[in-house]
Amino acid sequence: MQIAVLALQGAFLEHRQKLDKLKIPNFEIRNSDDINQPFDGLILPGGESTVQGKLLRELNLLEPLRERINAGLPVLGTCAGLILLAEQIENEPASHFSTLPVTVSRNAYGRQLGSFYTEDRFASLDKIPMTFIRAPYVTKVGQDVSILAKVDDRIVGVQWKNQLGISFHPELTDDLTVHGYFVSMIG
Repeated sequence: MQIAVLALQGAFLEHRQKLDKLKIPNFEIRNSDDINQPFDGLILPGGESTVQGKLLRELNLLEPLRERINAGLPVLGTCAGLILLAEQIENEPASHFSTLPVTVSRNAYGRQLGSFYTEDRFASLDKIPMTFIRAPYVTKVGQDVSILAKVDDRIVGVQWKNQLGISFHPELTDDLTVHGYFVSMIG
């Protein structure tokens, strides 16, 4: 098993460190040549979704990665990664991958000062640490989308088939639950 981490912007290094702790081989995707390597899963990190979307298009990564996601490649999108996956972004005319049947609200928790830490349940597991930084949340889910996490009645974690989207940053805590869950999705 090998997992690719999109490394255009955002907290990609921290995701790689989590995978290293789980002893999962991983590498960075920085340009279109990188996707020629074999990989069994993809992580889309937090950061700035507009910048990442623009770079995905400029580097000719958007369509090839969308095709792989649609073909069943397991993908974990955290914060901005969730926005990249979402079919719809509230108050925005365009979306990016548009593979996850949800609607998200960008920066729904406000500016940087609105960032916070909490602990809550994830999937059917115990409470885990959740760090939110200018985070989105899911305002609408499509058919067959499983809600994995809520904080204050707002949806902050979903799964649909091969796609896992979360609003918070699991890479910024010592907890390995979300990354372990994703690895189990890959098999």
